[in-house]
Amino acid sequence: MSQTLSTRIFAVKTTGGQEKTVAKFVGDRLEKKKQEGKESQVYSILVLEAQKSYVFFEAPNAQAVSDAISGFKHVKGMVPGYIQFADIEKFLVDKSIISDVGVGDVIEIVAGPFKGMRAKINRVEPQRSEVTVMLLDAPYQLPVTVDVGFIKIVSRATPAAP
Repeated sequence: MSQTLSTRIFAVKTTGGQEKTVAKFVGDRLEKKKQEGKESQVYSILVLEAQKSYVFFEAPNAQAVSDAISGFKHVKGMVPGYIQFADIEKFLVDKSIISDVGVGDVIEIVAGPFKGMRAKINRVEPQRSEVTVMLLDAPYQLPVTVDVGFIKIVSRATPAAP
């Protein structure tokens, strides 16, 4: 039984920091309705870390979303219109930074015991998602292997002149 759904993505403005709470409450309400035998027209709920104060709902129309969010304390209202999938797609795919780093790049370590220190990349290990760096802030050369999730690129290495 194949059914083609015509859905759109709607944005709902919430109190800052309460996105997950709103999503959980709405999800619980929809689950309760489902257990009572009532069909919900909201197909999915999405909270994006990069989009503060917004929760996204997939539904066929704005009325279905409006019914689902009515009565919640932290809901400020619906954003008029609907969101194109291309607008939020870039937030859904988590791109690894390993493809962007190269030997000689200056980075800052953003987590771990060396947090806040700057370093220069000596070796990139794409299979393990790690880079080996030399700390610039240390009084002596200290090679350290760091996960790429713990680094931020400060400046790129200058290409060698021919």
